[in-house]
Amino acid sequence: MLKPNKLANNNFLSSLDLSTDEVFHILDLAINFKNKKISVDLNNKVLGLIFDKSSTRTRVSFQVAMSRLGGTTIDLNPTTSQIGRGEPIKDTARVLSRYCDVIAIRTFEHSNLEEYAKWSTKPVINALTDLEHPCQALADFLTIYEEFLDFKDVVLTFIGDGNNVANSLILCGALLGVEVRIACPKGYEPDALIIKRANEIYKDKNLLKITDDPYKAVSGANVLYTDVWSSMGEENFKEKKDKDFKGFTIDKELLGNASKNAIVLHCLPAYRSKEITDEVIEGERSRIFDQAENRLHVQQALLSCLL
Repeated sequence: MLKPNKLANNNFLSSLDLSTDEVFHILDLAINFKNKKISVDLNNKVLGLIFDKSSTRTRVSFQVAMSRLGGTTIDLNPTTSQIGRGEPIKDTARVLSRYCDVIAIRTFEHSNLEEYAKWSTKPVINALTDLEHPCQALADFLTIYEEFLDFKDVVLTFIGDGNNVANSLILCGALLGVEVRIACPKGYEPDALIIKRANEIYKDKNLLKITDDPYKAVSGANVLYTDVWSSMGEENFKEKKDKDFKGFTIDKELLGNASKNAIVLHCLPAYRSKEITDEVIEGERSRIFDQAENRLHVQQALLSCLL
């Protein structure tokens, strides 16, 4: 029976905290968890959740994952704990390390996550920052793996803002050798350091493409992926971004320019009729709700490898 292997890194702050072999190991474990072919007992282990941003899928999938592994979860809501009044991260991290066995954190500044990891003696997981969303990327590539059975010749096109999701797709894609195309308006490109790191990993630098032409980006693509145009904390820019991203909607016409076997992904929540149409979300090419379910399975795999 397949068993979880301990990860080389104690934390999962970035997609780059995993090696290529570790990504494949987590995906294999996730499939086994999904098919109920593996059982791991984390009895008496406690997962602490610190979420500075709202969450549905990430929060629930982590709670259910820990429950299925036999552990428990405590929700450390910043509004009802001393975290919200500004207690220093170094104090919070050291105290929580004495109570919890692993901590998943959703916050704004990536540097805050790194500060938690610096002072925590227990594993810290990135449950989303403004820079990366690595747990989401694992679920995304699991969904792709299930559809195409391997990553050979897969072309993944992300259409929208070069945000945290795009950054993690780029890095995870580089580890797996997947061609990743990002289509975004000029000025909304992914983080330059992320692109630099990905190009250092890719054996073929032509596998990463950044363009402002969505039709060019989807040509021959097997996977079309999008996210909201305005992330949490960007509400003041919503009106401007809605104008800037005109023409970057995944609709039936754009999907028709992709490969005939193309699937559609969205990390949710979705603003239907903005970044994606209702018709595409509910269409036969959509794997969006399989993708959402896979958050649970990859997080079971991740937790079992960290604990």
